[in-house]
Amino acid sequence: MSGKNKIIVVCGPTASGKTYISIELSKILGGEIISADSVQIYKELNIGTAKPDKNEMSGIKHYLIDIVSISDTHGYSVADYVNQAGECAENIIQAGKIPVMCGGTGLYIDHFMKNTKFAEYAGDESYRNKLHEISGEELYSMLKEIDPKSAELIHINNKKRVVRAIEIYHATGKTKSELDELSQLEGGRYEFIKFGLRYKERELLYSRINKRVDEMIEKGLCDEVYDLYKNGKKDDIIKTGAIGYVEFVDYFDGNCPLGEVTEKIKQNTRNYAKRQITWFKRDKNTVWIDIDEDIINNPEKIIKNCVKHIKN
Repeated sequence: MSGKNKIIVVCGPTASGKTYISIELSKILGGEIISADSVQIYKELNIGTAKPDKNEMSGIKHYLIDIVSISDTHGYSVADYVNQAGECAENIIQAGKIPVMCGGTGLYIDHFMKNTKFAEYAGDESYRNKLHEISGEELYSMLKEIDPKSAELIHINNKKRVVRAIEIYHATGKTKSELDELSQLEGGRYEFIKFGLRYKERELLYSRINKRVDEMIEKGLCDEVYDLYKNGKKDDIIKTGAIGYVEFVDYFDGNCPLGEVTEKIKQNTRNYAKRQITWFKRDKNTVWIDIDEDIINNPEKIIKNCVKHIKN
């Protein structure tokens, strides 16, 4: 092993158990957690983003949760994440602890591990606001025309990222995918040990997703979204593209019965998990942890195997 500082990464699809594993590893290793979740960054979104509460955190310090408002007109970029995660990692290391990155946003994790230095461009708030007035389908069609590579990677419902990609082209004359290719990959800053959670039976993961959505509804997800909606945050909710929130907007607008909302959230979450699985499969350096019913019932096995791998 090299003399570089180590960073542990725990990644995988939504509802796969990443939060529990990262917290338990942090307890054993003396770590602190850097979240790599593109919706847990929002202060107003709690239940539907599965943010760990104080009890779940078990005294382990977490970074990059609740750092921006959904009303922030400037948005939050991958470049912002890479810079801030780097600052967090250095602070954790300086404190004599080990950074443990945990999340399902592959774009955040990959660019942080590559230490990408993004090309700068001046944003255009006026143009951005005009784009947000356009329907999601029309925006996505615009993106496919000007930047088909980015369109393949961005989901049609993620309006915030669609708008940002179009805005980049408007501001620079270059597509987001072109600028990403021009970005410098400095690398070499840390040594990473990356654990990925994967399910032997896809249906087992889907069952966990469905159960978690039901639990979110029971905890009051509908009320949480309605509080935002009635306080004029409808457009902000849509901009985030956050699953579990955008589905309720149609219901509050009177366009969808409440009975369909839960099923839509479950379906959209399962589809998101598929995309996450496809994304994480690409990294050949990932140490994969296969999850089955036995492991779910005996999660300490995962922790022991991870610790053994890290020490070796």
